[in-house]
Amino acid sequence: MYLVVIAWLYVTLMMAIAEATSPVGSVLGAIVTFVLYGLLPLSILVYILGTPGRKRKLLARAQAEQQAWDEAQAQAAGARSDSGVAPDAGGETPAAAQTGSVTPVREER
Repeated sequence: MYLVVIAWLYVTLMMAIAEATSPVGSVLGAIVTFVLYGLLPLSILVYILGTPGRKRKLLARAQAEQQAWDEAQAQAAGARSDSGVAPDAGGETPAAAQTGSVTPVREER
């Protein structure tokens, strides 16, 4: 792709030089020729043709960030589980059942 860009810039530069050195041409005409035939179309072409590469870079960066986040979460979970004490190490139920704390009341009709 860059070979085409360099070749087209060379062609438009030669067009601009021919315009500037022509007896009926002008330097302003040469600048306009170079910009309108060379730089403007090539900038659009390079932007359009570079879109897949930009998307690949963005996707790779997002995947790297996701992988780093997953690793951080795994390390945090590993640090919590490596504390040496299991949550139910006592073998008892976490809370005893409460009996009779609220008496049921029937609704009158």
